[in-house]
Amino acid sequence: MIRKATAADVDSIAAAYNSLLQHEQQNGSHSNWQPGIYPTRNSAAAAVEKGEMFVLEQEGQILASVVLNKNQAPEYAQMAWQYPAEPEQALVIHTLCIPPELSGRGLASQMIDYAKTYAKEQNCLVIRLDTWAQNEPAKSLYQKHGFRIVGYAPAMLQGLIPEELVFLEHQLSLS
Repeated sequence: MIRKATAADVDSIAAAYNSLLQHEQQNGSHSNWQPGIYPTRNSAAAAVEKGEMFVLEQEGQILASVVLNKNQAPEYAQMAWQYPAEPEQALVIHTLCIPPELSGRGLASQMIDYAKTYAKEQNCLVIRLDTWAQNEPAKSLYQKHGFRIVGYAPAMLQGLIPEELVFLEHQLSLS
């Protein structure tokens, strides 16, 4: 079941972030996320408080999390989006996290499918997102789900770490 996260879920979400960050420190990073900078327990708690955090729960265990909102970073304005939409018509996917020990089970695909349904419920025309330009698994995953690469731009992770981002979009069907 995918649902809005509650304050009771924050520890599980933070544990998943920490598991992924530790795995990436040991095995190489696909995300460019940084321990203590992003994502953190505080960023999870803030998203929960705003009603923007969603979790995939099965038998009482949190298996995946994602932030869904309409917040587009300033770099989004630089992109030549193929599908025009006002800010309130574009759902943005942030911080999709699957703990490494649960990868390969289709959980990310379930979360993306949910985001598409949620976006339609929010009267959105498109879904947009950005990820680290070198995050090949994420780029491949999103493209498999009908997203297209729009472009690349430099950015600062949490205003601290320079990075190159890739921006993707998906047009929602009207049905």
